Amino acid sequence: MEKVSVFWFRRDLRLYDNTGLYYALSKDTPVLPIFIFDKNILDKLTNKQDKRVQFIYETLKEIRSQVPALRVLHGTPLQVWQDLTEKFNIEAVYANHDYEPYARERDILVQDFLQSKSIPFYTYKDQVIFEKDELLKADKTPYTVYTPYMKKWRATLDMQQLNSFPSEKLVYNFYKQPYPFPKLQDIGFISDPDFEFPQKEISPKIIQEYQKKRDIPAVQGTSRLSMHLRFGTRSVRELIRKAFTLSETWVNEMIWREFYMMILWHFPHVTEKAFKPEYDNIVWENNPEHFELWCQGKTGYPLVDAGMRELNATGYMHNRARMVTASFLIKDLLIDWRWGEKYFAEKLLDFELASNNGGWQWVAGSGCDGSPYFRVFNPILQQQKFDPKMEYIKKWIPEYGTPDYPAPIIEHEFAKNRALERYSEVLPQKEKKAKKMEE
Repeated sequence: MEKVSVFWFRRDLRLYDNTGLYYALSKDTPVLPIFIFDKNILDKLTNKQDKRVQFIYETLKEIRSQVPALRVLHGTPLQVWQDLTEKFNIEAVYANHDYEPYARERDILVQDFLQSKSIPFYTYKDQVIFEKDELLKADKTPYTVYTPYMKKWRATLDMQQLNSFPSEKLVYNFYKQPYPFPKLQDIGFISDPDFEFPQKEISPKIIQEYQKKRDIPAVQGTSRLSMHLRFGTRSVRELIRKAFTLSETWVNEMIWREFYMMILWHFPHVTEKAFKPEYDNIVWENNPEHFELWCQGKTGYPLVDAGMRELNATGYMHNRARMVTASFLIKDLLIDWRWGEKYFAEKLLDFELASNNGGWQWVAGSGCDGSPYFRVFNPILQQQKFDPKMEYIKKWIPEYGTPDYPAPIIEHEFAKNRALERYSEVLPQKEKKAKKMEE
């Protein structure tokens, strides 16, 4: 059997500035690149035209055009590794860290198997600047509030940490034998011919004007790079290096991303439960008819409905609309935030567990550094403030202003007061004493 090292692509689908790939290619042994379409994940996807799967597939096709030896495999990770160790004399396996609970369990299982074969498994930090225990408070416990974390992040950053790992300069050390590339149908999915990939490049002007335009859903004021960050088609080091002098606010949003990944690493229970345990005692209404109207964008609140229709049509939703739609579901309709989190997870092209969970718990007030429970977004005031000319609303609700557009399914003032009362029944006294506020 041929002697190779293996690089396992996961959330790092690029040939340039890839930490684990750089270390693999730096050795003398030829590197066999692989990607596993994980049945444990794909079998749970009911939409067989899932654009995220298509995005991964097309990205892998692009990599394969430069590296014909790329093996795109379909199965459970353990089964795939059992097969590979029978076909190749594997000297070592290289990959980059993943922080989600399932990924951690998967990697332990694979590492134990490889260890039984005396094959070392090396993993590296790649999708964040700081990870795990690298930023801790003075008492060596993890941060649970964003602002002190952000300040520590900035104070600790040495620009050398943004240096690249030039894996693209070592591609000559890939294994040379080509491997057949599967069809998307071979893994049980079909493509959407109308799907337009989000652009990989970003104008410096958008980053420079990010602070001014990021809350206006009708304009292109955000980078739209979240899908590329999710699947690692862009290097986080490169992006922060380029943005560092252009926009403090944009960099702070990248720090939010790392903050939520750190929280998920230290407190994995947040995937199922509230970060603050008392919030799991809230009695929800969980009206299925209201939930369905929210999903369809037919609540009678235009900014909420426009956001949901944008999500359903494109797999994307502007961040301001994400906050308003989430607040409406939780605070106005009193529907468990986990219902909305799950729906977003199914629909968002840029779905990332840490950020999605962190965002929903932030709105619910149940998360770390969460907004106080008494903060309730008024969807009407939000519309007047961020879409005053109704450009965003009219784009996604063509029947707005006609009899075909529904009346509000609930009265906001009543809903807000109901939510405040329901929350206050289960929360600590210190939170009950806080002054009510509405945003």
